[in-house]
Amino acid sequence: MATSFASMKKNKQSDLDKLSGELSKLQSNQNNMGDDRFWKPEVDKSGNGYAIVRFLPSPMGEDVPFVRLWDHGFQGPGGWFIEKSLTTLGKDDPVSEYNTMLWNSGVDKNKDLARKQKRRLGFISNIYIVKDPANPANEGKVFLYKYGKKIFDKLNDVMNPEFEDETPTNPFDMWEGRDFKMKIRNVEGYRNYDRSDFAEAAPLLDDDKQLEEIWKSQHSLSEFIDEKNFKSYAELKNRLYRVLMLDNAAPSVAAEPDPEPETSTVVPMTSSSASVDEDDEDLSFFKKLADED
Repeated sequence: MATSFASMKKNKQSDLDKLSGELSKLQSNQNNMGDDRFWKPEVDKSGNGYAIVRFLPSPMGEDVPFVRLWDHGFQGPGGWFIEKSLTTLGKDDPVSEYNTMLWNSGVDKNKDLARKQKRRLGFISNIYIVKDPANPANEGKVFLYKYGKKIFDKLNDVMNPEFEDETPTNPFDMWEGRDFKMKIRNVEGYRNYDRSDFAEAAPLLDDDKQLEEIWKSQHSLSEFIDEKNFKSYAELKNRLYRVLMLDNAAPSVAAEPDPEPETSTVVPMTSSSASVDEDDEDLSFFKKLADED
């Protein structure tokens, strides 16, 4: 980890290597509304938006410039379940286990429910706002930014390019990184970032003193993966059972589902088979849940 500004500048290549390794580990293997540390791009009435941001390096004393978080957001007969998943910490999670039971039942209706309840993937990084036409007052400031798999994949693409004539670059680097041109469209009611891209590599600013001030003003990321900020397995299981109106002594899965059940087919949480949870690219799902709750 960088302990001084000078050492961070000196070790740019090793930082890129470390990040590439971290991305490989991730690939192989809460909602923050009301927190003014977070920046969210605004869109117009048609759902279009534009901004230019720069992803920043690891905060002082931390190793990686992003954290990965899994969470769940779905509605059951007993209300909403919107909670961070313990799989973020590499631990067993009751929703993942229950979804696996549904999937392994072999009943199509149970599989559909497992899909509905699948975990959602998000990342958090520090960013510097280069241009924000909707809110110019944000320009030149540092914020936290929560983003999804599509933007994360774009970061990975510039670090690990597909073609031989493309040079790997570290988009989080202050000197050789790239501004991210965020282009937002409304596609089927959701924000779409497919047309977003990176500019050519260039220093964020020409003054190292200003860059050091930006680096020192970053927010810690470690709090978002601190175990104390997650509910326990027992708390999450109790909440899940209330939301889905389950019973600890639930019967086994029926061979065929009822044609129009009021709730899901209930199964016991005793299996240890592989999780069926999948990535989800659209984190605006959570805002919709919060707005409708």
